[in-house]
Amino acid sequence: MQDYLDPINSVGMPELTDLGLALEFLLTTKTGIRNLSIALTETASPALQKILRTQLDVMVDLYFEISELMVKKEWLKPYDLAGQKELDIKSAENAINIAQLDLFPKDMNRKGMFPTSPKK
Repeated sequence: MQDYLDPINSVGMPELTDLGLALEFLLTTKTGIRNLSIALTETASPALQKILRTQLDVMVDLYFEISELMVKKEWLKPYDLAGQKELDIKSAENAINIAQLDLFPKDMNRKGMFPTSPKK
């Protein structure tokens, strides 16, 4: 990608953004499950244990909802290792491409690249 400001280079970006957000949400939910599990085993109060157990059940359900959505959208392929490897390689290549972007290109003129409303 030579010019990240060129609108043609944004093709496919919403899907990549959705995939990234879903993956981050999945991993954050997994971390929350782990933390709630630890808190549940360290708590002596029965009332607090009940609250934590309820929250843990909610988090586990949420985790499975997110993972099912990701499988449905083909953003996650837990039963297809070759397919998951391809997704991971594509994600790594995208990350490398983004890291190599020239954030301060010499030519910042974008005149005529974006549609404008007619002047009255």
